[in-house]
Amino acid sequence: MTTRAQHESKTKLLNAALHVIRAKGYAATTVDDICAKAGVTKGSFFHHFKSKDELALAAVEHFSAMAEGLFSTAPYHEAKDPLERLLGYVDLRASILTGELPEFTCLLGTLVQETYDTHPAIRTACERGMSLHIAELTRDVQLAKQLYAPDAPWSVDSVGYFIQAVLQGSFIFAKAKQSPEVARENLAHLRRYLGMLFTQPRNRDPKEKS
Repeated sequence: MTTRAQHESKTKLLNAALHVIRAKGYAATTVDDICAKAGVTKGSFFHHFKSKDELALAAVEHFSAMAEGLFSTAPYHEAKDPLERLLGYVDLRASILTGELPEFTCLLGTLVQETYDTHPAIRTACERGMSLHIAELTRDVQLAKQLYAPDAPWSVDSVGYFIQAVLQGSFIFAKAKQSPEVARENLAHLRRYLGMLFTQPRNRDPKEKS
């Protein structure tokens, strides 16, 4: 097998893992399921990964890299106002609630719910991935707080975690109801909440435009 073919088969396995684990859960997912979805043999699987757990760890990195690519290049970053960037982030999250449930729910949230006690390495990888994403968000939360609510008693980290808590909880309810509509409604409430959280513009240059 050529290097290119090896790379392609590994990518197919990682993409298959993203879909199958989000659809069936980690415990119910088998190596056979992943190979069938990827269209590769078990021999190919074990060429790349020693076990399902090793694949899960690689899938967490793969999913996080894909998410980082999506969000880092999103148009909402072009806004000068940090609050507008935060609202743009929420709008983007709402816009990608399309397709089947495994296509828009979070692999990290799915995995950590099942593995937090039984697979500490997977839990740690998921926590790291989610925390890095939250850290990116809190940069704009910090700037918006300085601009609109410098004296507010809440911490910027708590807002970042709250945003992700709304998202992860929304994915759970979307699965329970087999529909993204509840997630869309929750994100609309989140958007309104963020707007109310930063209600009093302060320390802002009146000449500055969004």
